[in-house]
This record gives sequence, C-alpha cells and structure tokens, in this order.
Amino acid sequence: MKSIAALIALSALIVASVRGQATSVGAPAPGANIRLGKRFTVQIDRPNSIEGGTEVGLAIALAACPGGTCPDPSGQLGYVLYAGPFSPTTHPMAQIYENFSVTAPSADEGLTTGPAQLAVVRLWLAGAGPAPDVETHTVALNMVN
Repeated sequence: MKSIAALIALSALIVASVRGQATSVGAPAPGANIRLGKRFTVQIDRPNSIEGGTEVGLAIALAACPGGTCPDPSGQLGYVLYAGPFSPTTHPMAQIYENFSVTAPSADEGLTTGPAQLAVVRLWLAGAGPAPDVETHTVALNMVN
C-alpha cells in the first residue's frame, strides 16, 4: 500500500513539473483592439525551468466570435496567422519569450469587426521519454477598422 501511495505522489510531482513549463500569452492583452488587415505582435512567454523539453511547434490563429460566442479552439482555430517553430530566448530580467509579428485578416478576407478570439496552440515533448504535450491558450480581442 505504501508503494502505491509513493507512486501516486511521484506521478503528481511529475505532472506538476511538466505543467511548470506551461506557456502563456504575454501580448496582446485581453480586450485589446486589433485593426483589420494590420500587423500586431503576439508574445508567447515560457517560464524558466530545469526540466528538459523539446519544442515542436506553434500555431497562432484568429477567429471571429459572432454574437460574442467564440468557437472551441480544439475544433476550429479560424484564420491561421502563424504555424511553425517556437524558439523562445532569454531577455532581460530572465524573461523567456518569443514575439511573432502577424497580420490580422482584412474585411475583404472575411473577418469582421467585433469580438474575436486569438488562439495559440503549442506542441512540445516533455521529459526523457519523451511524452507529447499540447497546450491551447485563448485571448478575447476586439476587431476594429
């Protein structure tokens, strides 16, 4: 019985350490106004960690939220603004992040003014196994002319 309790505790510790590498969206801030057809910066922050991990890739997408209801990003991302490598670097004050300059779709491309959702999906490999981990983050935005 002691070995089962120890195994459960070890499993919880491993999950906690892997989750300690979770990224976050540093910019744009929730509720930010983003202009249709214009460039804006998406900053993806990653905490410093001693755990090993291998970045596989990142997708950044923008979806309209008609009537204020946003699609579930696990089923629909919307307009893909970026898909490719994620290579964050260390900046002053030991912050680790990468900035992506992306362009919002224009009204001619089908995106309208109003509520929208920025979705960020990151795939990385955790630990010595390694084990795949997929993170999804969303930020509510407001599209303007």
